[in-house]
Amino acid sequence: MGVRKGRKMTMFSMRLTPMKLTGGFLAGLAVLALAFIFACQPTAGVKPSPAKSATAESAQTEGPATLSNKHCSFCHPQQPETIEAEGGLHKTAVGCMDCHMEHPPQGTDAIPPCSMCHSGSPHYELEDCSGCHVNAHAPLNLKLTGSLTKPCLTCHQAQGTELEKHPSMHAELPCNECHLNHREIPSCMDCHVKHSPEMDYQACVTCHPAHMPTVVTYPQDIPSSYCAACHGEAMELLTASPTKHSELSCAYCHKDEHMAIAPCSECHPQAHPEAILNKFPTCGHCHGTAHDLKG
Repeated sequence: MGVRKGRKMTMFSMRLTPMKLTGGFLAGLAVLALAFIFACQPTAGVKPSPAKSATAESAQTEGPATLSNKHCSFCHPQQPETIEAEGGLHKTAVGCMDCHMEHPPQGTDAIPPCSMCHSGSPHYELEDCSGCHVNAHAPLNLKLTGSLTKPCLTCHQAQGTELEKHPSMHAELPCNECHLNHREIPSCMDCHVKHSPEMDYQACVTCHPAHMPTVVTYPQDIPSSYCAACHGEAMELLTASPTKHSELSCAYCHKDEHMAIAPCSECHPQAHPEAILNKFPTCGHCHGTAHDLKG
């Protein structure tokens, strides 16, 4: 009997022991958890270690370098669309952050001066770029207001030279009197009555370069009717003439340059003996004009 009781007591004790150990183990875990939580709380007045500061600083410096134009378009959708359509070199040569190197609130110079990139020519020395270039994202879509000549000629120097060397009424007008918008070329008929009904803009500029309109030049195949619009009397005489001159175009004798008169000897070499030529040195003395030959 005693042996049996002893065994029972031993077995009972073995069953209780694991329960006691388990309760202690859980209590220990709870203590460790609390200790870990308190250890992780920031202590007032304690600064991060130098290693952590360097990492944070590195993240701040490297952050902007990873930005792309796509990120800018999240807040600024209209500007990329404008650049895509009318950006010119601002579309292909630079990106958003090449110009906008700062952004509020960390920087106040979000819009840089044009001189940051544009310098070294008379045009870039002009004041108030935005007076004409109203939108940097469409830099060639200019707004021309007031009377403009000098600013235009800093870019269009060849046209300025033509106007200066060949004075005309065109030289007395501001550039935007004709060019209401940048790169817009008006029709001559906006101001001038055309010489003859069949003429168009191309016919005008064939003879009259717009920036030196008094220097009249023309190709050999120009219709004589264009000439007749200004030289009506000469054309009437020539048309009525029974001579071969009436079969020739105006440009055949008046070659290349307006008011150029070819000598008769160009077509009629040594038409008379030397004695007659000495007595009458000009053909017109006997034959009148080339448009109305006599004798």
